[in-house]
Amino acid sequence: MKKYAVIVAGGSGQRMGTSIPKQFLLLQGKPLLWYSLQVFLQAFDDLQIILVVPGDNLAEGERLAKELDGNTRIRVITGGSTRFHSVQNGLACVTSPSIVFVHDGVRCLVSTDLIRRCYTQALEKGSAIPAVAATDSIRVVEGASHLVMDRNRVWIIQTPQTFRSELLLPAFQRDYTEGFTDEATVVEASGEAVYLIDGEYTNIKITRPVDLLVAERILADRSSL
Repeated sequence: MKKYAVIVAGGSGQRMGTSIPKQFLLLQGKPLLWYSLQVFLQAFDDLQIILVVPGDNLAEGERLAKELDGNTRIRVITGGSTRFHSVQNGLACVTSPSIVFVHDGVRCLVSTDLIRRCYTQALEKGSAIPAVAATDSIRVVEGASHLVMDRNRVWIIQTPQTFRSELLLPAFQRDYTEGFTDEATVVEASGEAVYLIDGEYTNIKITRPVDLLVAERILADRSSL
């Protein structure tokens, strides 16, 4: 079955405290986005990537695509005003029945193993949503009070969120609401069940400066193996 990866890279550098969009910050001399693109290209020889970037960063995205594969398997398009609309733009490029991965461009440490496991489960069950168990104590704030939650019931959601196209594409033919925090919530709103799969604790999202330090260490550990 055909494979598409919609890689969403529409973030800014606001929480990083930089003027450079975080997906283009350097990690061991290469942009974060370079690692995300590379691992999907390595996961499957026949996978096509739809890279969604802000309009102001279209040239940078195209340069990365050319550097990695000569623009043969990566198509670069402009995103929308929200993550939902950026994914929607990417899905408009999916033209045949397929397995579709939707991935945060700044989750640059995702592994080929996780990508392949998501593909296998999505083939079997229709979806694969990577998640890891919470390890910290969890409290929910309700007004002026707060209460403890059982952390054994809390799972942290990651990407690539992976679906059969016949589930994902119709789900995105709707108007945006604030409750759509990821692709799983959109598919669930269409009446379809979604299925979790074990994620990876190293599959972190680069959001703050400390995340770059952690990512540097993970990459160093991997290179020493």
